[in-house]
Amino acid sequence: MNRIEQQFSKRLSNGEKLFIPYIMAGDGGLDVLGERLALLEEFGASAIEIGIPFSDPVADGPTIQKAGIRALQVGTTLRDVLDELKEVRSMISIPLIMMTYMNPIMAYGIEKFVSNCKLAGIDGCIIPDLPIEEEGMLVNQLEGAGIELIRLVTMTTPKERIQKIAQRGRGFLYTVTVKGITGVRNEFNGDLSAFLKSVKELSSIPVLAGFGVSTPEQVKKLSRDCDGVVVGSKIVELLDEEKVSEIKQLIQSIKEIEIMK
Repeated sequence: MNRIEQQFSKRLSNGEKLFIPYIMAGDGGLDVLGERLALLEEFGASAIEIGIPFSDPVADGPTIQKAGIRALQVGTTLRDVLDELKEVRSMISIPLIMMTYMNPIMAYGIEKFVSNCKLAGIDGCIIPDLPIEEEGMLVNQLEGAGIELIRLVTMTTPKERIQKIAQRGRGFLYTVTVKGITGVRNEFNGDLSAFLKSVKELSSIPVLAGFGVSTPEQVKKLSRDCDGVVVGSKIVELLDEEKVSEIKQLIQSIKEIEIMK
């Protein structure tokens, strides 16, 4: 049983909702990566998504793009991140999920990437520019190493394709809440609640909502229609501004869903 499946099954069976914060590896220096991971776990994160800086990110909004540029400017590479994770993984007990693109993976070498992800304790990978039609180049190697490929669906994904995607893997289904890139949103499409509920009905694995989630109110509202949320840009912004107490407040807002049940 993959650590994602294990941890999420345990939390959901206890009536909890899931909260996955995203951080950009190398933003602020790689030497703070372990400390930040430990802090997010202490605050109650269910898992942590770790972004790899890339010069041409197709899914990232301005906040995460800027964090990626800061990380690249201090020389952060995929190899550096994996090496650092090997050193700090023993400090963290929750699942770690890597978010990257195919270009860095191909440049690194698929076999070497998968092997070093396993050594670094990575439990899942999110690769936004890898469609299911092309995932054969990577998915068997990942699954053979006990690493889940986390797939995404959007509000424009046809129902039949959502069903097809939801049938693959045992991690979770990343459900994109906006028609666009990541970034803080003040409000969401009025059809989002119905969309999340429909995806939940189609999926046998946990469904998490992400992109644009930035306030405790949004965390609570979206989590009522699915199994939890992924929060990226707001976490990156608060880390950059050193507003640690606000990060704690945001993560722990997920617990209020449990109380309301």
